[in-house]
Amino acid sequence: MLISTHSISVRRQVADPMLAPGMPAAGRVAGKHQYEDLRMRRKSALDNGIAGIGTEAPHGGAPTPHPAEAALRSAVAEEQEFLDSALARRDSLIDHLRAELAADALDVVERARLRMLRQQYEELRRAQDKLVFGRLDGLDGTVRHVGRVGLRTDDEDGGPLLLDWRAPAARPFYTATAVDPQGQARRRHIHTTGPVVDGVDDEPLEAGAATELVGAGALLAALDQRRTGRMSTAVSTLQREQDDIIRADATGPLIVQGGPGTGKTVVALHRVAYLLFTHSAIARQAVLVLGPSPRFLRYIAQVLPALGETAVVSATCDTLLPDIHVGRDESRNLAEIKGRALWQAALENYVTALLPRPRALRLRWEGEFHVIPATAVAQALASVQGRPYHRAREAFAEQLHHLLAEAVVAQREALMHEMEEGFEDILARVDRSVQRDHQPGGPTGSDIDGLLSEEEVEDLRRRIAENATIARFVESWWPTLDTGSLLGDLLTDRAMLARFAPRLSTAEIAAVSAEPAPWAPSDIPLLDALADLLGEIEAPPPQGEFVADHARRQRSWVYGHVVIDEAQELSEMQWQMVLRRCPGRSITAVGDIDQAEAAHRHTTWAQAVQAAFGDRWTAAELTICYRTPREVMDLTGPVLRQAGSHNTPPRAVRSCGIAPWVLTVTPAELADTTARLVRQLRQRWHGGTVGVIAPADRIAELRSVLADVPVLTATQSKGLEWDAALLVDPQGIAAAPRGWNGLYVALTRCTQELGQLVLG
Repeated sequence: MLISTHSISVRRQVADPMLAPGMPAAGRVAGKHQYEDLRMRRKSALDNGIAGIGTEAPHGGAPTPHPAEAALRSAVAEEQEFLDSALARRDSLIDHLRAELAADALDVVERARLRMLRQQYEELRRAQDKLVFGRLDGLDGTVRHVGRVGLRTDDEDGGPLLLDWRAPAARPFYTATAVDPQGQARRRHIHTTGPVVDGVDDEPLEAGAATELVGAGALLAALDQRRTGRMSTAVSTLQREQDDIIRADATGPLIVQGGPGTGKTVVALHRVAYLLFTHSAIARQAVLVLGPSPRFLRYIAQVLPALGETAVVSATCDTLLPDIHVGRDESRNLAEIKGRALWQAALENYVTALLPRPRALRLRWEGEFHVIPATAVAQALASVQGRPYHRAREAFAEQLHHLLAEAVVAQREALMHEMEEGFEDILARVDRSVQRDHQPGGPTGSDIDGLLSEEEVEDLRRRIAENATIARFVESWWPTLDTGSLLGDLLTDRAMLARFAPRLSTAEIAAVSAEPAPWAPSDIPLLDALADLLGEIEAPPPQGEFVADHARRQRSWVYGHVVIDEAQELSEMQWQMVLRRCPGRSITAVGDIDQAEAAHRHTTWAQAVQAAFGDRWTAAELTICYRTPREVMDLTGPVLRQAGSHNTPPRAVRSCGIAPWVLTVTPAELADTTARLVRQLRQRWHGGTVGVIAPADRIAELRSVLADVPVLTATQSKGLEWDAALLVDPQGIAAAPRGWNGLYVALTRCTQELGQLVLG
């Protein structure tokens, strides 16, 4: 018997007794005893949780379970048996890997093998919770379970016990529908708490059972859960349009437009996990995840490790450069000016102007002066063009060493030629003497005829390359440059700005040159561009065991893939910064162009990415709003029109039953009323989260009375969600630059209740 999507699920709160995989043997034995005890408690809870709902038997006998409840109890017991076997297999593999990892690595091959085993160990160790979450019943009678990681049976054949959610065979769990069942008869969502199955939801995949959601019961149950302030995985409730993007090809830029609550961040992070699982080349190079703020990165921090991924570097555009820190805020006007694409060409011209010009070079070697002609210097300079400044200097220095060695040899040969003209008879006698007295190991090369042999010329080049005087000459003629000092010189010099950035107006040049010394956010992409043009003087040594450790320390690291969340906020120069880290353009950017609040002027994705990608990018769209309830989304239409949007807002698929409310207060009442309302919201949503969003000029006042609740601007709240949100002074939010976009963001942060405090 199939259990409907809306069937009653058994729910029990049982503490997880499973001990950590790294516990000593005695602890593991104790854990097994606890586990057996838990199974007895689980059986009792199952009997009490289902049998009591049955029909009362005649003559006062035990109640007869309703057929649907009996089927549900049987399904839960069946899935419990499978979960027990999957957990046992996982524990067995962990024990095996731990023993393997205890061995010492004797060579490079063995170290590489142990790194791979350690990654497998970490993936299994993190997969204790929600190890199994789904099942597919095929029309041909096959049954396949889907989970956080893949597990094989322990028999000789080693067939699949549990499918990894990223494996191609698991895809129907996210994409099969009644219209397109993909060979499946049923999809089952399995709900677990620790090692206990506490409910199932079955979804028949047959004609007439179609819904607009995949696994609607499981999805809506997850959406109704309290928020914790930390993002969790959605691997068990991904929808088809989300899965299509997660598994899309990674051959070029993919720009994903999605309104609030459509799961943009979920898609971005699960795409990272999918790509690392599917493409070994990407895993070897790591994935860079760029988020809008450190708060956002903390919010999503545990998602990728929970999915078993460690080859990931998370950063914001402000923290992407090692050892460079933002020291001040800046005006929107300056942020817009310095975010324009014109700075790329300006910096390129600036560095080109710093290169030395061809001229004859006079160098001293062993007491003699040697002249390198201007034509030879020009040829050497031309041969190193196109390289970063410092790498070009290194290559030129190598050529200069050869040119000097050739000059020394030529001068010596000329001197010998002059000597030959006056002392031919003496040289003839010397030659005869050498031939007569020659013994193995005797004099050769310059000892015989004054000319240098190939070995002696090579030794001369080596000594020139190692000579400190020559090195000082190269440094004085082609000096080492510091990125920060160089950019500071440019930004504070009006004449140089006018020369290298002629598209800036006189007023814009004056504004840029008047900025204070600490770096602002818009300086980071300029520093990155300039550092790239200068090149590394020497690469930093590798640090850490994992690829992410190496990537994090190297500005010039080339990533296998880059994922950007809230990508609509990036300036043109920030897009260039992304492109430098992934020149192969394997990039996924998710965002909502209607939520853009940054200072740049673009209002479409085509405008946003034109400077970086031209027309060579692919568009995708998320159209369904899962998070924000319908009651709230109904408020956004007029706001979007005020923001100048031409996009269709996402369609909300859930209702919370709570109408948004508005309260009018005076400015004098604002702080106390906000504090009182927040206390009430926290009581109503106990166990969940509450957030406050206000204009920037009211943040300090509100934080003084709300010490334990996040009080953020609309920009700071981007990407976050709470059970209940309180908007303070929405008129003030809308009055800011791009304020209607900010109000759209603020309105859509709640999953249940929205309140607004209006000043009157």
